[in-house]
Amino acid sequence: MAADAQEAAPPDTTRLQQALDACTQDGDAIVAVKLVASTSGHDFLSAPLTIPQGVSLVLDSNVTLYASRKPGDYQIAGATTCGSVAESGRGCRPFLTSSARNVGVQSIPSANGSLGRIDGRGGMQMWGSTESWWDIAEVARDGGFQNVPRLLQTDGADNVVISDIELRSAAGYHVYASHGDGFTAWGVRVRTPATARNTDGIDVDGTTNVTIANSFISAGDDGIGIKASTQRTAHVSVFGNHLYGTHGLSIGALTAGGVDDVVIRGNTITGVDAFGMASETSVGIRIKSATRFGGKVEQVHYKDTCIDQVQRPIDIDPFYFDMEGKTTPWFTGISIDGLAAVNSPPGAVTRLNGLDGDHPLVLTMSNVQVDAARVRSSNAEIAANGVTFGGEPLALDGPDVNIATARTAPSAPSCTFPPFPND
Repeated sequence: MAADAQEAAPPDTTRLQQALDACTQDGDAIVAVKLVASTSGHDFLSAPLTIPQGVSLVLDSNVTLYASRKPGDYQIAGATTCGSVAESGRGCRPFLTSSARNVGVQSIPSANGSLGRIDGRGGMQMWGSTESWWDIAEVARDGGFQNVPRLLQTDGADNVVISDIELRSAAGYHVYASHGDGFTAWGVRVRTPATARNTDGIDVDGTTNVTIANSFISAGDDGIGIKASTQRTAHVSVFGNHLYGTHGLSIGALTAGGVDDVVIRGNTITGVDAFGMASETSVGIRIKSATRFGGKVEQVHYKDTCIDQVQRPIDIDPFYFDMEGKTTPWFTGISIDGLAAVNSPPGAVTRLNGLDGDHPLVLTMSNVQVDAARVRSSNAEIAANGVTFGGEPLALDGPDVNIATARTAPSAPSCTFPPFPND
């Protein structure tokens, strides 16, 4: 925690924004502003910053950029009060934001693997308040929306790269990339407790040509979220990631714009977060939506997924919090090839649900081995080859469920679950 005067007026804001604005792009060259340690210290404290076109913000491995704890620094003029619970949740601007092309946020890893950090300080008291950002998120659980800043958001930005950076303790979502073409997250670490409500790890929304790879994500909501609130999300690759204590590899809940052409391969998911705490709401593979904001989700392929100590190993459901409306969530052309779920907690359950008889879940599963026996299903057409739950071949008896089962022994992937990297 900085001195009170520094918290009241974050001292590095002006010079950082001036440096970003002055770092002009020459043609198509990518230019950078680099934060380095000096004799005066290795920490920076700032209010929100905007990244201009063609600029990367780069941190040395021993540098931390801290986000302001002052709600007024994030206030959107004329909007709901930032730092409050209200009927609307759009009162705060993000800490880092861009709507430009060819932008990036990254660090230069040290020889021992440590990364530069951006710290949202979501668990600390807001300046001038007795509550933290996470506290008001908990208050909103009983009704209303928390007004908290996202840590890093792009909107309409193409060719965004986030790499080799640690993001920790965001007040809200850590990364939210919307309505762009070209987004890459590579080697990102998200280090936040599973108990920090609505702190998604990396989300994309209405974005095409996406790669999310080789990242370690501990967060209090979706680990990786693929959304389509108003426009299509497509051509997405998610591979080699490791998730801890999250709501898993998630598609939805916003799917009105449509999601298609998604490959999710070689990921691990554990129900214990980076701090050793088991999540009570952990999920493995998840597709969720509702008639309030639903659309078609198709051609989604999961390959070689490893799941450990997770409450809901597979959760496919179009009735998210029973939010009713006039749209049609439809999950079709979904495949799961190679999945092992082990050490499932007592009460662990899989859900395989479609919307209705005209919009069933169409799912193909092969080489799937889940140690938890409970499966609930409705409005589904399922083809299963080498699939067991609780050691027995998949057998479903739900309303409007058609299942074709080949009773071969599963050849599930061999799994190892790496620990979250040390600082």
